[in-house]
Amino acid sequence: MQRQIASDYLAEIWRLRYFWMSLVRVDLRSKYRRSILGIGWSLMHPIFMTIVFCSVFATLFGLDIRTYAPFLLVGLAFWNYVSGVAHQGCQCFIVGEPYIRQQSAPIAIYPLRTTLACGFHFLIALVVAILLSFVLGGVHHLPALVYLVPALVLIFLFGWCLALLCGVLNVLFQDTQHVIEILLQVLFYLTPIMYPADMLAKRRIGWVAACNPLAGLVEMLRKPILEGAAPSAASVAMVLALVTVGLLVCAWTLARMQRRLVFYL
Repeated sequence: MQRQIASDYLAEIWRLRYFWMSLVRVDLRSKYRRSILGIGWSLMHPIFMTIVFCSVFATLFGLDIRTYAPFLLVGLAFWNYVSGVAHQGCQCFIVGEPYIRQQSAPIAIYPLRTTLACGFHFLIALVVAILLSFVLGGVHHLPALVYLVPALVLIFLFGWCLALLCGVLNVLFQDTQHVIEILLQVLFYLTPIMYPADMLAKRRIGWVAACNPLAGLVEMLRKPILEGAAPSAASVAMVLALVTVGLLVCAWTLARMQRRLVFYL
């Protein structure tokens, strides 16, 4: 019975695909309207941050800039996606309030709208990181890029869950967006974005990365791109557990809030 309900819910989301796809296009067009560089602005932040961090931390950590630059760019592309999904997810139902009041559609399409818009910029930055890796290190890792397919699917599902939960919490508690901002700042330094995870192990604090599921998501991107290898089984298991729990929590949240959310807006 529960499977049939979930299947019908997803089928309804798919039936309305032209609606939420048009919302994504509107978001992207409005963001870069009258902009000279257009979508190119989405690359400026990770590229400039990579240049700054490479100038400082490559020397500080004693790392080869040819390997550190793509390592850092992949991490920043991922982090911009996570932070964008969380920040914009807090506002997804508030922004979509006019539509929510007008039609009885699955509310999951509004965090989906946010996730797809952020995912578009994430994919552009990831492609640049892959090209940079090939330019600096050669194309011998090309066959391993097949491992990115399941990684991207899991990252998309994680982002969708994160946007939905942040959106619901922010509707119920308006301070959620400020709490999320603080948590993201803390998580940025606890996640191996600008430093390799093995550096923590050398300082006997490797558990910080081992217990951080976001570190597993980053590894699922970096291993195929930078090392031409599959991510470790431990990382995959951690990410699968994270996404599974996220989907279950989201399913429970949707069951409770699908009809009630409009009364809190």
